[in-house]
Amino acid sequence: MHFAFPPRKSSYSHPYAARSSRSPFLRRTRLPQYLGLFALGAFCLYFLFLRSPAPTKPPPGTPGAVVVTVIDPDLSKSYIEAIKDNRKDYAARHGYVTFFPNTTDYALGDSPKSWSTIPALRHAMTLYPHTSYFFYLTSTALIMNPSLSLHSHIMAPTRLESLTLTDIPVVPPDSVIKTFSHLRGDRIDFVMTQDQEGLAGGSLILRSGEWAKYFLDAWFDPLYRSYNFQKAEAHALEHIVQWHGTILAKLALVPQRILNSYTRDQSGRTDGIYVEGDFVANFHGCQRDENRNCEEEMQPLLSRWREIRDRERH
Repeated sequence: MHFAFPPRKSSYSHPYAARSSRSPFLRRTRLPQYLGLFALGAFCLYFLFLRSPAPTKPPPGTPGAVVVTVIDPDLSKSYIEAIKDNRKDYAARHGYVTFFPNTTDYALGDSPKSWSTIPALRHAMTLYPHTSYFFYLTSTALIMNPSLSLHSHIMAPTRLESLTLTDIPVVPPDSVIKTFSHLRGDRIDFVMTQDQEGLAGGSLILRSGEWAKYFLDAWFDPLYRSYNFQKAEAHALEHIVQWHGTILAKLALVPQRILNSYTRDQSGRTDGIYVEGDFVANFHGCQRDENRNCEEEMQPLLSRWREIRDRERH
């Protein structure tokens, strides 16, 4: 039996044969879908990364700032009480609160106890999530002009812009990385000073927010603690500020006497030396130098601060 083969199709296509309209139709009908998906994606990117969160009013009773000083429990009781009284008096004047964790409160492993500064600030942010500013001040310093609020003295945007030192080496004298030539005051989240050796971390201000949390987490990274920097967290800070643009872009360096005056300077510089009326007097280096005694050095200015405090109370 023979089966008929199907008729063979011609391979010749007529030059004027009509093409199927299915593909153009689908392209025309899908174009609005593609545009819609693109618009939706653009909106999501804007919402997630570019849109500023709507400002929220802090709950009643939220302090305007937290003054953080980490206490070494090995210090004398009288010294610790004097430091706490100094901060409490300042905080009470401006509606702030104080936070005094111990250096032993945080798991530092084999790292020097000076690293406790960073988790202490992070801890304070957890306790006071709606507070605007976190003011860290080393236990070797005194607030000598308690009439100055953080906002009016430093953090008000126009004031901060006028104070910011621009286009200078981040780590003096010859760091190739320099501070930004212009920063808007309301975009600055981290304020500190320099001394003759580098960044002076004994007195600094952080503006609350997600960036501040990221910064502290980056600074406290176990990798940096494992490097055994000569000056521990101070050198780690200099490293991340110089080599991480996201941190440098939020940093303002201000003149030393605005925030962190020293009572003495081994280099012979005088532009950072404490003068009566300055905000802070820092007995920088008194804990590291075996020939110095912080408590003894502090007594004259501590007595002067008490005079100022008592005079203003009456």
